[in-house]
Amino acid sequence: MKQPDEQDRVLVSPRHLAGRGDRLSDVLGPLIHLFEWKHEHRPDNGQVIVDSPDGSTFVDFTPGGFDEPWWTISHHEPYWKITASRQTPLEALAAVTQPLPQLLGDTRHCERIPLATRSVAEIASINGWTTDGASVTSADDHCTLRHRPDTEQPWLVESSVHDGFDTHWSVSFEGDVPDVLVRQFLTHVASTDPVERTLADVPFLARFAARITPMHGSALGPHVAHALTALPSQPSPQRSR
Repeated sequence: MKQPDEQDRVLVSPRHLAGRGDRLSDVLGPLIHLFEWKHEHRPDNGQVIVDSPDGSTFVDFTPGGFDEPWWTISHHEPYWKITASRQTPLEALAAVTQPLPQLLGDTRHCERIPLATRSVAEIASINGWTTDGASVTSADDHCTLRHRPDTEQPWLVESSVHDGFDTHWSVSFEGDVPDVLVRQFLTHVASTDPVERTLADVPFLARFAARITPMHGSALGPHVAHALTALPSQPSPQRSR
């Protein structure tokens, strides 16, 4: 199979190694178009601010430097805040923003946006993550969700490949953040299903730890081909002489 070029579409797993991706519309679009949340776009710096009809909840996307938060999701009363850095996978962030109207009592489209009902430990176990009671960690040890109750930052997600350049991302859950949003995030970042990217979107050092399959070039189809790469290789049978 031909090796993909930088602009070729590929499937990537695990998700925490895939980089942020390009599905920004999945994070903000439903709030704006399905639930009529107000929004403001500032072309000079790319910032987009979306706020709920009752003014209690804000989503702020401000692209900046490598070490700065790109996302802030905040609620005023009770106070809670979620911040996420540049390479946080957008699929997991969309899983956090899309249910926000339900948490505010707007149940329109709830059948299209199901809420995670399993516990953090159950989500981890289903997807092959391990737990020590205070944290859950991906099978490759590159991504960890830590639980620190009775602190200002009760949940923290961190991911990196040997602390390599541009592979690090983090998400902080502060204040009285609803646990369902933590479960939503973990459900979608820990999922064993691959996500679609251009190869250029995948951080360079993460490519050596991730499974990457071209979207084109396989007669089996990309998802089947990607699943087959997870199977252990079998030694060729020895012929009897």
